[in-house]
Amino acid sequence: MRGEEREDEGQLMATDFFWSYTDEPHASRRRQILSKYPQIKELFGPDPWAFAKIAFVVLIQLATATLLHDANWGKILMVAYFFGSFLNHNLFLAIHELSHNLAFCTPSYNRLLGIFANLPIGVPMSITFQKYHLEHHRYQGVDEMDMDIPTKLEARIVRNAFTKSIWVTFQLFFYALRPLFLKPKPPCLWEFTNLFIQLALDAAMVYLYGWRSFGYLILSTFVGGGMHPMAGHFISEHYVFHPDQETYSYYGPLNLLTWHVGYHNEHHDFPRIPGTKLHKVREIAPEFYEGLESYKSWSQVIYMYITDRTVGPYSRMKRKSRKYE
Repeated sequence: MRGEEREDEGQLMATDFFWSYTDEPHASRRRQILSKYPQIKELFGPDPWAFAKIAFVVLIQLATATLLHDANWGKILMVAYFFGSFLNHNLFLAIHELSHNLAFCTPSYNRLLGIFANLPIGVPMSITFQKYHLEHHRYQGVDEMDMDIPTKLEARIVRNAFTKSIWVTFQLFFYALRPLFLKPKPPCLWEFTNLFIQLALDAAMVYLYGWRSFGYLILSTFVGGGMHPMAGHFISEHYVFHPDQETYSYYGPLNLLTWHVGYHNEHHDFPRIPGTKLHKVREIAPEFYEGLESYKSWSQVIYMYITDRTVGPYSRMKRKSRKYE
């Protein structure tokens, strides 16, 4: 059910979220698929190549930063946008994979690898991300529980193509800071560990190679999470372009660089399957996915989001929590 809509400066804009009065669709679909195709359970478990892939990207990105220590800022920005952004976004999605314990069977090993993957990102976020992301899976769309959903303040301000463009450019900040303001949780020892190791790397980078090398890492994170093809997944995953569907998959080439996070319906249906095997879920059980809307271009999703006058931060499915009603 859609909230009330009104004419706003010639544009039909929603004034409320989509509200669902049923449970999120993934648990029931998971049961149906496993009942018909129990062999899918054989796909569960860690990706044995996760550590090697993460280590390769981390070393390449840190080496690139050191090589740019005396480059001009224009060159640094160009390399950050067209190269470093892809690496840092890859590491962000590696951290997403690790939040589901998909590199090792032992959770603490995944946390340690997440802290390592965090290093080129420049800002400590690995452990905190896991705390909130698992709730996004457990309480998808639940009001005041799923911090992936924009706030009403964001939705009231972001009302046209201009403000949506600004929001997309800075969406990584909204994504990262929203849970800290709306649902703060006391930090744990792992978060302090993440913080201290990250600050040590940042300080070493500045001391040994200067601010330009460190600036390259931060710029790679910022531009890679904003108006960038890979950042299209932030919008494509759950922003409602079709009222009867709240999760969308992407089947384009950037899956190769993003741990196959584009297989997002498949991921929410089976979060214990590593990204490299999610395509097999669709191959085994095609009838459960072929009827769903999906995308082939994240850049097109960003363009649609900005230019479609009826789509904005309110274009998310929400549901009341039975526990908190």
